[in-house]
Amino acid sequence: MLRLGLTGGIGAGKSTVSKRLAELGGVLVDADVIAREVVEPGTVGLQKLVEAFGDDILTADGSLDRPALAAKAFGDDASRATLNSIVHPLVGKRTAELIEGAADDAVVIQDIPLLVEGKMGALFQLVAVVFADAEERVERLVGQRNMPETDARARIAAQATDEQRRAAADIWIDNSGAPDDLDDMVRDLWTERLVPFERNIRDGVIVRTHPELVPADPRWAAQAERIKARIAVAAGSSAVRIDHIGSTAVPGFDAKDVIDIQVTVASLDDADALAEPLRRIGFPRNANITADNPKPAYGIGGEADPALWTKRFHGSADPGRTANIHIRVDGWPGQQFALVFRDWLIADADATAEYLEIKRAADLAAKGRSDYQSAIETYIGVKEPWFDRAYVRAWEWAERTGWKA
Repeated sequence: MLRLGLTGGIGAGKSTVSKRLAELGGVLVDADVIAREVVEPGTVGLQKLVEAFGDDILTADGSLDRPALAAKAFGDDASRATLNSIVHPLVGKRTAELIEGAADDAVVIQDIPLLVEGKMGALFQLVAVVFADAEERVERLVGQRNMPETDARARIAAQATDEQRRAAADIWIDNSGAPDDLDDMVRDLWTERLVPFERNIRDGVIVRTHPELVPADPRWAAQAERIKARIAVAAGSSAVRIDHIGSTAVPGFDAKDVIDIQVTVASLDDADALAEPLRRIGFPRNANITADNPKPAYGIGGEADPALWTKRFHGSADPGRTANIHIRVDGWPGQQFALVFRDWLIADADATAEYLEIKRAADLAAKGRSDYQSAIETYIGVKEPWFDRAYVRAWEWAERTGWKA
């Protein structure tokens, strides 16, 4: 099952997108609809609200008078907390029931207006944000919903900023254009990303792209943070730490468009126990990769012992975001080197420039290979000899600077 968290500011067109996705086959779970459902006449939710706020929050026909409830519930923090303590558990319970009732191969669309404000992004394999600029949203709210302009601007100002939504978004849906443009974007999202992603999770398929050096992308850091947050939820206390490593963790550094994440665990047993939780969130295990190449190859102080370079390796099933997840044991050479190598490159411009030249040579060599496996082996093969010396140099830098992991 794939779960997409869908959100956007008031007036951006989120409901239109959710409707289109449902028409394409998505299972829609709408938080606003559920919030109304759990306080309908005859429900436990409405009964509890009356007990807490009085029967004057009811209309003549016994349904909830929302303005009357708002006047009481939003007057102070204690009343608001009481409201939330009643409604939120009921919404959560009903949401869980709908998700559990969906098919195993479903793409579940959870329409949540305050997803960003509630910091819920890590609970979903993907988050999509529907965007329209503030002035256009005001125009829609005034013209289509007859909302006073001052109210529209106040509602927009009270929600997350565009910058906050961008940081949370794996998918940015710009709804500033014509309706047909939105339809095309939603259809492409469904067919090219959501459906293949769900299938890949179910089948344990890792998405691979031909190794190619690309210009540094300032979005890599935020993308890594979202992956780390999802892994943290899935791994729980099994993860000692989770780090963005590799070339995309070095600001301004050209690299393959692949996010590398290291999950540090206490033992290989802990690493193995993460196989299914990581698959469920979109990172199946590659059982063919069980270790790093020891560095340096000629060995110093026993650090080239292959047993100490064992790891577990997972990859992203998301067609829109390739990623490698390296699970290594705390304190083992591979785990430590991944961290010191990243920090050495960030600190030493000469080392970074030197490594970039090696990567360019690897990129050129891989271009002559048509299939992925041959290309990646060629790419790594060009870089690997340089790492023997780099391993020593990085640790010399660490000793000089007093570096700590």
